[in-house]
Amino acid sequence: MSEDDETSPSEERAHQRERREKTRTETEQSLTGSERDAVTQNSRLSALTVYSIILRDGLEELDRPTSSLWWSGVAAGIGISSSVLVESILRKHLGSGHPHLTLLGSLGYTFGFVLVILSRLQLFTENTITVVLPLLTKPGFDRLSRTARLWGIVFTANLIGTFFTALLAVHAGFLPEGVLQATLEISRHLTELSPAESLLRGIPAGFFIAAIVWMLPSAKGSSVLVIVMFTWLIAAGEFTHVIAGSNEIFTLVLVGEVGFFEALALYIAPVLIGNILGGTGLFAMLAYGQIRNEM
Repeated sequence: MSEDDETSPSEERAHQRERREKTRTETEQSLTGSERDAVTQNSRLSALTVYSIILRDGLEELDRPTSSLWWSGVAAGIGISSSVLVESILRKHLGSGHPHLTLLGSLGYTFGFVLVILSRLQLFTENTITVVLPLLTKPGFDRLSRTARLWGIVFTANLIGTFFTALLAVHAGFLPEGVLQATLEISRHLTELSPAESLLRGIPAGFFIAAIVWMLPSAKGSSVLVIVMFTWLIAAGEFTHVIAGSNEIFTLVLVGEVGFFEALALYIAPVLIGNILGGTGLFAMLAYGQIRNEM
């Protein structure tokens, strides 16, 4: 057996890094210090670097106290409800007969996601990738139980937040005239979907939210644009997001159009499954697969 045949994968990757470093050094010899800094600042993060950033965030989230996760999750549920609020305001002013109502109104849907993601609040669908990467890296009962704990706390807290804002919208009377009616019109679209359709439309939404989490470390000064682009796509494509959608469904519950258990079983649970399949089953597994041999 030759010496090359005995080289382990880790040794081969070390040799590859040495070759890249040698080539980079030779290429950049003629550059000034400021030019080298410019090259560094404009270099793209590698997939392994992005993975490591999200992995570190996930490990930190898994260690957070229950009370921190809970109140952050409640705040996220309240914050994400602003997506429905702004979309309803746009719908009211554009009018239901506007030819581009869906495309323009969907911009309102992005507001809550910008608020929640940039505020670093605990949104369940972000955690379909963030806290799953540590589990994929080092599978075991301990990390599985901690992941399940975080998911349970955050999902419940998110729903408490969206229910609270729906309660205020229906019974507090603070919404401008016509906005609640617009919210009801938006919400009724969800009840037109069968559970199977809700689940299937939840898969792309889960995938896009996980993709946002993956892209943010590389986004630099474009974080808001990245969030707006892909959450607009979720709304304009009429895909389903379990937390934002729960605010719409709870609004229908509170006006008596949908029963509470019916809302959970037929409209929230299927979307939850779809979001998990899209965020964890597709994106997280694909993200892990592309860097597994580089770790």
